[in-house]
Amino acid sequence: MTATTREFTRVADLRRRWQVYQSENRRAFRHDAAHAFGVSEAELLAVECGDSVTRLDGDWQELLKQFKNLGRVMTITRNEHIVHERKGNYRPVSFHDQTGLVLDEGIDLRLFMKNWSMAFAAHNPESKGYKHSIQFFDAAGHHIHKVFVGDEAADAFDDVVGAFRSVNQNPHQPVSAAIAAVSTEPDEAIDASGLRDTWANLQDTHDFYPMLKKFKVGRTQAFRLVGEPYAVPMPKDIHRSVFTRAAETELPIMVFVGNHGCIQIHTGPIARLFDVPGWFNIMDPDFNLHLREEGVAEAWLTRKPTKDGVVTGIELFDAGGRDLAIIFGKRKPGIPELEQWTNLCNELEREHRL
Repeated sequence: MTATTREFTRVADLRRRWQVYQSENRRAFRHDAAHAFGVSEAELLAVECGDSVTRLDGDWQELLKQFKNLGRVMTITRNEHIVHERKGNYRPVSFHDQTGLVLDEGIDLRLFMKNWSMAFAAHNPESKGYKHSIQFFDAAGHHIHKVFVGDEAADAFDDVVGAFRSVNQNPHQPVSAAIAAVSTEPDEAIDASGLRDTWANLQDTHDFYPMLKKFKVGRTQAFRLVGEPYAVPMPKDIHRSVFTRAAETELPIMVFVGNHGCIQIHTGPIARLFDVPGWFNIMDPDFNLHLREEGVAEAWLTRKPTKDGVVTGIELFDAGGRDLAIIFGKRKPGIPELEQWTNLCNELEREHRL
């Protein structure tokens, strides 16, 4: 498939603008450049097809299963305001219909494959440590998930790319409109009493989303309607207190960050916290988190009953009510949450509740 004259002109213009952007920004990230140009990240990446980028095609589930051959990798999953980076092995990978799991101690993922539309392999010779990557996007060209591979697995990476290389290497990437937000009912139309009763009788955290769907209620809308003690509004910078105290006490936590195609989870203690203007960062050897603080519009402390006891979380949202991150104490099904985490959240509620 060849590019039309109009497409060729647009691709050439994007490549030129990207080159200028890189020269003017010491740390030039394609995601930020795409936003500045008014295009999707996939469109900006695709302009290098035939050069440093290869468009992939095929069954994404089968592609992901090949990542077991890539050794130790770094994965990045992000939404508009938080970037979650984790190092480990991409195995084992399993699927049930359009839902997938990766359950390595380092790489822990929940995959929602119906939203995975396109993939590219990229090579960046200027990168330190991870020069090769495979990057996934939705139909609108927005980020879903990226996997970065070191030079020690370059041959295995080339084998994977060769097996899934698309015949179409056109540098123009068509995209569709972004996925519309799920509509909810107005407050007065919600059975708030039934919602609260259902919440109070939850048996598993996995029952929470079906409950929201049943009552046609948004997540923060449910928090408002149900109220204390199950949902308590907190200052939008509460993450600072959570991460600082967890680091000081070496408390193992779980940090969930994701989008409509992938949720990535860190489990364990954290240590190195850094401030960069506008960003709060965790910079540990195997786990990095970059949180754009102006993007956090709401924060809630939540308590969800389960058969193993109450599960307490700190949840962050953007101005549109989209979830950005959820923080829990380290736990597994069948085991109550850590008392140290429960006590920390209770302290935060006493000190910071709005």
